[in-house]
Amino acid sequence: MRKKSQFMRLLTSDIQLYTAQMDQMPIVIFTDAELVGSGVIEDITEMSVMRGVCTFKYAEGKYDY
Repeated sequence: MRKKSQFMRLLTSDIQLYTAQMDQMPIVIFTDAELVGSGVIEDITEMSVMRGVCTFKYAEGKYDY
């Protein structure tokens, strides 16, 4: 049986971000090491999901891919 980690996991690919949006998965958003937001992804556009500037993470466990 796999032990569940208490760490946050990165959302890096398009499919992960779209899946998080469709599943209404709670995520957290970081710029560098600073937490700048949290919630669910409502829309994915150039301005709403700034992958070049922000890091998106979710809690491991329930939403493992």
